[in-house]
Amino acid sequence: MPDTSPLRQLVGAIIEPQLVRPLEQLGFLGEVRENDGATRVELVLPVAQWPNLAALEQAVDERVPGAEVVVRVMNDEERLALRNFLRGAMTAQPGPGDHNHAEATPRFLDKTSKTRVLGISSGKGGVGKSSVSVNLAIALAQAGYQVGVLDADVYGFSLPKMLGASNDPIVLGDLVIPTLAHGVRCVSMGYFVPDEQPVIWRGPMLHKAIEQLVTEAWWDEPDFLLIDMPPGTGDVALTLSEVLPRIEMYIVTTPQPAAQRVAQRSAYAARKLKLAVRGVIENMSWFTGDDAHRYEIFGAGGGAQLAQELGVALLAQIPLEVALRAGGDEGRPLVVTNPSSEAALAFSALAKTIAAQGPSRVYRQELRLI
Repeated sequence: MPDTSPLRQLVGAIIEPQLVRPLEQLGFLGEVRENDGATRVELVLPVAQWPNLAALEQAVDERVPGAEVVVRVMNDEERLALRNFLRGAMTAQPGPGDHNHAEATPRFLDKTSKTRVLGISSGKGGVGKSSVSVNLAIALAQAGYQVGVLDADVYGFSLPKMLGASNDPIVLGDLVIPTLAHGVRCVSMGYFVPDEQPVIWRGPMLHKAIEQLVTEAWWDEPDFLLIDMPPGTGDVALTLSEVLPRIEMYIVTTPQPAAQRVAQRSAYAARKLKLAVRGVIENMSWFTGDDAHRYEIFGAGGGAQLAQELGVALLAQIPLEVALRAGGDEGRPLVVTNPSSEAALAFSALAKTIAAQGPSRVYRQELRLI
């Protein structure tokens, strides 16, 4: 038998799209055999219906044309080893003098992490906050950033459908591997309860659920983690301010004064929680008709007025488009299906603006010893 180690290194270096690690490192590569000019590559996957199987088969064929690819499902020991590896890779271990952490915490929660956590918030429902979250997340991914999005609107979860994610998250013990769609990792309560079932929980249950979605999902250490927050200033907002103290708040409003006044309360609540309000995003700013005229259906000036009152910038004005609404209903985000449209270009510009802002330097200090 010829020496297959160079061949194994070639295949083992393939990066798994969802976990962003080489196959060999993940334990995804089984036996690699070359005999009489024929190559056989065994992929060892956590579940039989691994969402990126086709992409992995294509990657193997590109590196070893004509190779036969066979798939084996991991046994319990191999799945546990993968869970342990991922858990270790995503966590920041306490330092030798740090006795305040009973267990390791996700690396992206550390204040020295590169991850920026963006809270997409509004004072009321119906302003298109989830549409903004989905299209902004994809626009950031299209710009080359690693992006995750957490649907924290536990009462009105909608991101899985809007994102067009066709697979459910994969659970490895106490670790959740998010879905991957359009380059964006996504976790939502909508994956864990039936679509028609309401979530009727008190504060402690909500707190635990949100905490688990944040700390037990494979976010790795993305450049951006977007949080689609529920409207208002209730229990979930309080929990997120505790679990994610470095969250940067972006307030979504429409041009009408009534929406602007309600959104203002959300911004003031964030500041009371010592969270940085970084800017205002005005949605449904106008509709451009076939005559190329802009029709301000919901009025004008609400976003600019809110930004002025808060002392922050109006970062974007997103026009109202039928395709934007339809894309959310059909799971075909506008920035993917029609990237040259007026609204899609506005989202791309917004992504560049937010990236150029840089991270907030405001941190919460719950306890200071003097």
